[in-house]
Amino acid sequence: MYFGLSEDQIFFQDNVKKFLEDQAPLDSIKKITEGENLEVKKDLHQGLISLGINNILIPESNGGLGLDLLFATAVSQSLGEGVATLPFIGPYVMAPIVIKYGAGDDQREKLFNDMSQNLINFGIGFSEYFGSRDSSELSISGNKVSGRTLFILDTDFATHVMLADKKGQVGIVSLDSDGIEIIDLTTVDKTRTFKEMRFEGTSIEVLEKTKSSSEAIQTSIDAGRIIIAADSLGASQAMINKAVEYSKERKQFNRVIGSFQAVKHMCAEMTAELEPCYSLVWHAAHSFDDSNEDSRLMSCLAKSHTGEVSKMVSKKATEVHGGMGFTDLLGLHFWFKRIGLNRHILGSPEIVREEAAKVQGL
Repeated sequence: MYFGLSEDQIFFQDNVKKFLEDQAPLDSIKKITEGENLEVKKDLHQGLISLGINNILIPESNGGLGLDLLFATAVSQSLGEGVATLPFIGPYVMAPIVIKYGAGDDQREKLFNDMSQNLINFGIGFSEYFGSRDSSELSISGNKVSGRTLFILDTDFATHVMLADKKGQVGIVSLDSDGIEIIDLTTVDKTRTFKEMRFEGTSIEVLEKTKSSSEAIQTSIDAGRIIIAADSLGASQAMINKAVEYSKERKQFNRVIGSFQAVKHMCAEMTAELEPCYSLVWHAAHSFDDSNEDSRLMSCLAKSHTGEVSKMVSKKATEVHGGMGFTDLLGLHFWFKRIGLNRHILGSPEIVREEAAKVQGL
């Protein structure tokens, strides 16, 4: 029995991969992360929109593609492999899932229609729900929000932001509203942007069903963890490919270093550890799409295990490159840092494993 991506999913994945290879070479990535080529970044985003990544999880009845999380997982692998400097997990995965399960009927119809036409775009600020800090204290009362929230994901091109309080109540704030202060956050990963936002009596539209249940936000986080795992999977595969390619070219003692047993073992170990992660991530996505009772557990396992394996791959792939792996010449650090930050988005491996234990009643 074959368990993997379908022909349609592979086709979609390859289209995204080829687009990034053609339109976003490493030189462009470097300039974008340095604050240059911002028009190119906008063009890249528009190009991916034209491929349909914004509509993967939007129902066909609202103008979307009506696809599933496994399709989104396939796309995320390509984005990680191409170290894309573009938003995906927040506006095109987590936001539509929260709306699907948490919005009232009228809210859902309007939001999905606007999203399918790319009229609105969301940043995601859920850290208050799953990992708040003592100094954050975001509170939603009626149709107003006050306080601050950290590590808002995917704010590039955002017109609105989705916020959650500690109870899992989710609301939408227009970034044109009064009473918002936006602060840039600096992370090791320059390929993505994160913000801190402070609110003072700012208008917010609360999603109806989230007033009485946290299921919508928890389901969205489950999906987000799977997508992050897929991104790390793609980034790790890119680092292995680069390590193998380099080992076939770099010579020492009149031999390519790939002929040395120690280097062969490093490349083989990386591949052997990463290969099972494909099945794990795909199975987690399939479980989510199938509303399997183990879907929450599988999302935790995919996020935690792939995070640990990716960390190992990033270190060994850098070691294969020797001193060159630490320079800016090869750009290896873009994948290395992306993998490092992915481990902590929506929960570190330690936190997520603890959550998995609770799901199993341990």
